[in-house]
Amino acid sequence: MNRLPTRQLGRTGLDVTMLGYGAMEIRGAPRGRDVSDQQAETILHAVLDSGVNYIDTSIDYGVSEERIGRYIGDRRSEYYLASKCGCLVGAPPAPRGQTSPHVFTRDNILKGVEQSLRRLRTDHLDVLQFHISPSRQTLEQDDALGTVLELKRAGTTRFIGMSGTLPHIVDHIAMGVFDVFQIPYSAVEREHEGIIAAASKAGAGIVVRGGAAKGAPTEGKHEGVQWDRWQKVELRDLLDGMTPMEFVLRFTFTHPDLDTNIVGTIDPGHLRHNVEVLKQGPLGADVYVEAKRRLEAAGSAPRRP
Repeated sequence: MNRLPTRQLGRTGLDVTMLGYGAMEIRGAPRGRDVSDQQAETILHAVLDSGVNYIDTSIDYGVSEERIGRYIGDRRSEYYLASKCGCLVGAPPAPRGQTSPHVFTRDNILKGVEQSLRRLRTDHLDVLQFHISPSRQTLEQDDALGTVLELKRAGTTRFIGMSGTLPHIVDHIAMGVFDVFQIPYSAVEREHEGIIAAASKAGAGIVVRGGAAKGAPTEGKHEGVQWDRWQKVELRDLLDGMTPMEFVLRFTFTHPDLDTNIVGTIDPGHLRHNVEVLKQGPLGADVYVEAKRRLEAAGSAPRRP
């Protein structure tokens, strides 16, 4: 097995590879692209064979959990497994572009975790995360937070986390109960840069999502405000032979408080490329500082809580 750079996931003590796998990519239709069982099996084994040891999934991600359990359940000792709660159990998939319904009641959380364990063919999660950044009030009503802490005490999950965003993530950090935060971040989406630092300082592990920004620069897709920013900033002299995609990934890996960056793909070739980018190490200090200065001028700047 390949040895990849690792970080300790905050106070959890878990030694996670700095590149993780986002298993939303194997959810299949209708929410995602059509992915065959063979493609899912191939990429999941390729993930573990590459040395990646952190896999993130969710009830909401179609057949992702079932595929993980079916194809690599017998390799469970090789990876840390994170899933989510609050997703409405039994709800039909929401149309593309819409958020699936979430219900943060004790009953729905317990049903969801039971279903996840069954699908994933495991007796525990390493990290159980609240999905879609619910408010502190939502967490405290109907005993949602108490339920998840109970599951932690029972060993059903080793640690609890929050898939969080502004504005509620400020309260989440202040609550002091979350072991892990999953936070969106990339060179063209730096709004949570300061929040990442604050959560890490509080002792939490940092899981970045969106750190590859969907690969848009290399695929000619410049849709949305993030890639409008990329179009506005001039970075060619800083790339030094890197493709825009490689630069974006290395920018994410350079954040000093990142523990793992979950990137999804169904292409083993893309996975190998991401591994090689990680092995190249962080951007040089001067390049990193100058890139942030130019990106900020183009609108990609940390947001104050």
